[in-house]
Formats: sequence, C-alpha cells, structure tokens
Amino acid sequence: MPTPFDSSSLDAWLSYLEQLHPSAIDMGLTRVASVRDAMGLKPDFPVLLVGGTNGKGSVCTMLSSVLHAAGYKVGTYTSPHLLHYHERVAINLQPASDTDIVASFQAIEAARGEISLTYFEFGTLAAMQQFMAAGVDVAVLEVGLGGRLDAVNVFEPTASAVVNVGLDHQSYLGDTREAIGFEKAGIYRANKIAICADPEPPQSLINEAKRIGADLQLIGQDFGFEKQAEGQQWTWWNKNGVRRHALPFPALRGQYQLGNAAVVLALLDAVKDVLPIGIGDIKRGLLEVELAARFQVLPGRPAVVLDVGHNPHAAKVLRANLDSMGFYPVTHAVMGMMADKDIAGVVALLADRIDVWHLAAPQLPRAASPEQLAKIVSSLTPRAQINIYENVEFAFTAACKLATESDRILAFGSFYTVAEVMATRER
Repeated sequence: MPTPFDSSSLDAWLSYLEQLHPSAIDMGLTRVASVRDAMGLKPDFPVLLVGGTNGKGSVCTMLSSVLHAAGYKVGTYTSPHLLHYHERVAINLQPASDTDIVASFQAIEAARGEISLTYFEFGTLAAMQQFMAAGVDVAVLEVGLGGRLDAVNVFEPTASAVVNVGLDHQSYLGDTREAIGFEKAGIYRANKIAICADPEPPQSLINEAKRIGADLQLIGQDFGFEKQAEGQQWTWWNKNGVRRHALPFPALRGQYQLGNAAVVLALLDAVKDVLPIGIGDIKRGLLEVELAARFQVLPGRPAVVLDVGHNPHAAKVLRANLDSMGFYPVTHAVMGMMADKDIAGVVALLADRIDVWHLAAPQLPRAASPEQLAKIVSSLTPRAQINIYENVEFAFTAACKLATESDRILAFGSFYTVAEVMATRER
C-alpha cells in the first residue's frame, strides 16, 4: 500500500511514525519480533546490548570508539537523538544517511502488513537492517527503556551489560530498584556473559541472572578499576588475573566515566575470542571518543555546560562534575524537564550549586511548564533567583545576556532541553 506522504522524505516518515501507533511506548516484543522475522533480520555478527538508568550512551560510544580503533566495522544504535534523527544510527562512527534510513523505513513498511509499530520499534529494525546491509563486524545496541521488553531485546546478544539501576520511567518499570532491576536483567541470556556495574545491584537482578543461567559478572568482584597514583591513568582488572595497566582517562569528562570505561573493557573481554583487541587500540579508542551533551563544556566565555541528566542519579554525578570545574562567581541554570520525572529530586541535589534559574518547557507535550518548575525550585530554595520564559531559546538567550565572562551557564534536565539550546547556538 502506498504511503500517504512523500516517502522519500525522512521528516515526513518521522511525522508518520509519531502517529502510527496508538501510544508512543508499548512494552512488548511480539509485534517487533514478527516484523523482524518477516524481514529476515537475523544478524550473523556479534551483538552487544547495553542497558542501565544512566551511562549507557557513554558506554556504547566508548565501546564503538575502541572497536573502530581496532579496525572493526562497527554499527552503533543509540537514542534519543539531539538535533538530527540520523545520529541514532552510525556505521564506523558516522551517522547513516537520511536516504539509507528512508530506504529501511520503506522496507519495514512493506514487511509489517497490519502490524502496528512504535516510533522506537521502527527505528530499531531500521538500524539492524542498516547494519546487515553494510556488513558490519559487530553491532552495539543501546537499550531504550528497561530491557526485558525493549525492542533491541529481540536481537540475540553475544554479551550484555547493565551499567546501573536507578529510579526512572517508574510508570513502565516499577517504582523500586528491585522491580527495575528485574526488567533490566531481561537483556541477559543463558550461558552468556552478563555484566553489571552497579556497585549495589538489586537482588532481583542477581536472582534473574542466576535463574536463567547467565554468567553474571559484578563490578568490584569479578572486574573493576583502580586509579594509578601517578596521575591521569588507571588499571582495569578481572577475576581471571587479567590486568590492563596505564590506561588513559576517557576523553569524556567526569570521574564517573572510569566506571563506564570499566564496563567497556569487560564487554571487550567477553568477546575477545571473536573480536580480539590490542591495548593500543583500547588506549586510542578511549582518547578519541566523543559524545555530545554528557557534561560537555563548550569552548569560550562564559563557560557553557551541556548535560542531558534528568534523574537524581544523574544529578548527583552532575553536581560532582560541577564541583570539579573550579570557581565561578555565578552559575546560571537553564532547566527544562519532563513532568513525569523526579523534578524535586533533581533540584534538591543541585540547588546549592545554582545561583540563577532560567526555567522553560521544551517543545514537547510531556514537558513540565515553567510555572511548575518554578514552584518546585522556590519550595526547595526560597531565596533562589527564578526567571521563567516562553521557551528554551528565550531562556538560554537571557542567561547568555546576564552572565559575565567569568560566570557559568548550565543547560540540563532533558535531552530535549539540551537539543533546543544546541539549536539556538547554531542559529
């Protein structure tokens, strides 16, 4: 059946996909698995699944950077995107072309028949179709939400990792770490290496890994990392006596990235028999990795920090990273968050590090209004300087006008907030 729009336009396809399925999120694998089978999407290359509440995007990007440095053709699927949809699908660290993505969407539309797919499910199938067509050596797939019922879980992993388990997406995953841990353990497989880098993993995750017979490897017990006394280097180790010495700190900012890098090396060790990698490739990959908006400090004055953190776990990390930057007389915060997030939990962790709040709603129905944000901020910090704006562009522009060269501007709270700040800077 012909599509009711210009089928050569990626923008038209994305608009179509946004309204194709009754709900934006529909947990379950039956529909997407049926279309996978209809398309014959059964990869014969290693597939690495990466889940977790925070940090999974960093792990995927570092992992892909190291694999690419080693000479492997690597496909990477991450979400969400910041400015352009094709950021989600990369081959050899380069975004897929709009034309190629459209071709994959057309193939999915032809194969799905009467089966309805969500925006994310369509994108997941398109990514794998791209990777198979390109003949990649390995695919790195980021879990979108949870794990057990996430669309990427229809592809059989060679190894899987859960970076951490925190409270987020509670309406879909449950309102306790135990409930969420069970969902995230759904990407583990029997007799396959199953990595968990949460220092206090929920018992539900451990129990599920044992129940299915996965080879569970826990950070601090089965693998880990140590900072070296001589400075900006570290060591990775595992229970088998393997030690990787004199590793450089990842190019991604933040001390917490060492934990993420440890997950990367654990995954690489899990597939060393099929994807051998030398120490030089590991070092080069860690040094060359790039990832936008994960505590990204832009050049120039005033300092502008972009961070997509949107839950208390991420806010705690962001607070520590801000403290590592040195002294700034005034910190302006441009914040926009989704209404279903723990806004108060995020604000409470950052309130004493922010002097002036610039509040706005990203252009999304789920966004909290600036008035809602202001009520929460004022209740937690009664003396806070609060400004509200019609949109994120106006908020960021105002912050830039008020900040002096020695001040700092932090844009955070959502991928969408940071994306709108980035778009404003490009204008």
